[in-house]
Parts: sequence; C-alpha cells; structure tokens
Amino acid sequence: MLDLLIVGGGYVGLSVAVAVKQAAPHLTVEVIEAAPENAWKKDPRASAIIAAATKMLEVFGIWDRIEPEAQPITKMIVTDSKTSDPVRPVFLTFDGAVEEGRPFAHMIPNVAMVGALREVCEALGIRIRHGVRATGFKNAGPAAELTLSDGSVLLTRLVVACDGVRSKLRDMAGIKTVTWDYGQSGIVTTVEHERPHEGCAEEHFLPSGPFAILPLKGNRSSLVWTERTADADRLVAADDLVFEEELERRFGHKLGPIRATGDRRAFPLGLTLARAFVAPRIALAGDAAHGIHPISGQGLNLGFKDVAALAETIVEADRLGLDFGDLNVLERYQTWRRFDTFRMGVTTDVLNRLFSNDFTPLRVMRDVGLGLVDRLPGLKSYFIREAAGTGDGGRPKLLAGETI
Repeated sequence: MLDLLIVGGGYVGLSVAVAVKQAAPHLTVEVIEAAPENAWKKDPRASAIIAAATKMLEVFGIWDRIEPEAQPITKMIVTDSKTSDPVRPVFLTFDGAVEEGRPFAHMIPNVAMVGALREVCEALGIRIRHGVRATGFKNAGPAAELTLSDGSVLLTRLVVACDGVRSKLRDMAGIKTVTWDYGQSGIVTTVEHERPHEGCAEEHFLPSGPFAILPLKGNRSSLVWTERTADADRLVAADDLVFEEELERRFGHKLGPIRATGDRRAFPLGLTLARAFVAPRIALAGDAAHGIHPISGQGLNLGFKDVAALAETIVEADRLGLDFGDLNVLERYQTWRRFDTFRMGVTTDVLNRLFSNDFTPLRVMRDVGLGLVDRLPGLKSYFIREAAGTGDGGRPKLLAGETI
C-alpha cells in the first residue's frame, strides 16, 4: 500500500510529491499523469511565480536551475481605457521589489519549472505513471482504493487530486462546487518586440476584460488577453494578419513593431470553488480546489500555497504518529487554505465585474480609486506584499523559505 498517491503531474502535483518526500523520505509517494510521458515538453506557456513561491523552490533545491530562464518583474503599471483611446493614462504603478534583490514575481516558462520538478522526483525515487487516469475512487476505511484506466487498483493512505478545474476525482469523491461562467475567454500567446521591456509588466483594463503584458527573457512578452468568448474564438481562428492587427490595437507601439510567435489558444474563464477541500482519504489542491479569473495573476500561486499547507499538514501529522488520511487531520489543511481561497475568488470576481465594462460613471469612480491608491505608499506596499505572498505571518514554512 502507498502512503501518498497524487493524481495530476503538473507543477502543483509534482510540488506536493517533492515537498512531502523531501521532508519524510520514508513515505512512499507516486504520481499518476494522464498525458503521455513527454507531453509536458510541448507546453509553450509561461507563468508568474510570486516571491514566496520562489522561496519554496529554493527549499526544493531547484531555483538555481530555473532562475537563468526566469524573467524578474521589476515594475507593474495599470491603465484603464477604451480600445480606441489614442492615449492610455497610467493610474497605478508598483515597484517590483519586496526584499533586497528579490522582485515580487518572476515569469517562468512552464517547461523549465516542470522539468526541474521532474528531475527532483526522479532523484527522490518518486514514480510517475504516464498515460493512465483515475476511473474510480472508494474510501475503504484505513485506505483509499483508486482504480486506473489500465485496470489496475491501487491502495493508498491519502489521494491528492491535482487533476485540474474539471477534476473527475473531485466528482468521484462527491465534493460539490460553486461554479459560474463569465462568458469570457483568455487568449494566451507570446509576442516578440523590437525594444526591451525592462522587466515591466502591464495590465490594461479594457471594456472586454484585462489585457496583460508579462515580460519574458529577451525582447519577448507573454500575453493573457481577455475577450468575450465569441470574439476570442473568432480571433484565435483568424489569419495572422487579422490577429496581429487586433493585437497591435491593444498592445500599442511603445515597444516598437511586434509579432505574435508560437501557438495561440483561448481558454474559457469562470469561477469554480470547491465546497470542501477534503473528504475522507482525499484532499484537493490547485485548480481542482479552485479556478479563478486570471485578472490578479494568482491562480498558479494559490496552488503553490496549497502545496505548502498540505505538505506541512501531512508531514507534521506523520511525525506525531497520526493517520494523515483521516478527515480530522485533513481539516487543518482545509481551515488553513479555505478562507484565503474564498477571499481571492471573491476579489477576482469583483475586479472583473468592476473593470470589464464601459459604464462611464463606474469608470470614473474606479480611475479615481486607482489614482488614490497610487498616492498612498503604505497601501501600495501592502498590496505588493500580499501579491508576493510575503505579508502573511501565518503562512506555511515552505513559503517562508524554511524546511518542514
């Protein structure tokens, strides 16, 4: 029988495996991944990783390998305008440092992060099974019984579901969700530009939704471009000339000529919050527990907070001789993470509704509000610390750069 079985081999699932195995080497840990073995190498996306998460990656011993491919975000600006406006006034500016020599976030290619985590899994002896998915889950008293698509059945003390926002394992465990659709999709792509971005990230609030420009290594930027779903589908399906013309209208000319490179994809946006993060013999982490709007750039980082809290809960319970798959033990993890997740879900929902419109009186009020925040250094510093994950004194040890 296994001690810990993780369903989902993305960065959240792999991070749970590494965090637990490093702190408790005697535990048997395996990962189930539905995708083929090398599918992760084809992921063109990059993710914003907050300062607290980089501290966790330092504890894992992989930050030195990732950092050469990571682009620090040294500054962030916020604008609010119509797409057709010739000038986009900057209402809010954040400097990027939370500590000496540590920016509040980095942009990291997903391939670099997943590759480094997989190397550590191999070094720790964590088995990753590819091309199989969970087809059945049953709480069998002292163990969970997980049936796989290849017909095999595994027994484990605890299952961790990291299988995405449409988690099948969550459904099998009978955990309900609160869900609604925004009628928006996020277009994700990468652009090359003539001039350097100097590590500056930009969030343009446009009537259809936020248009985020996130710096990558070299003269490249990653885009998260929100449009109404029908418009997003039309843009993704359009030829390169039409797509780049619409892109240029939103991106502007500040970095010189631009060119879209690589794939472009549209992902439907909505809010999904699990009503419970745990049930007997199962815990949810990452998107399986919460899917939020990308307006705050915190989706992945909520997952890393889950990792740190869940790993600490498991390891400390094991050291006390407790059954970490028992619901009473898992309640600590749920209590630790539930309020923060709910708060972030509500915040992103309110921000999206507030800024994804062109109602003039509301636009005037929100611009005044942004301007006031920009003139209050103490409040700006608070927002940066919260965004970087360094402002919470009760955060898990891994997010403070400490071993469990």
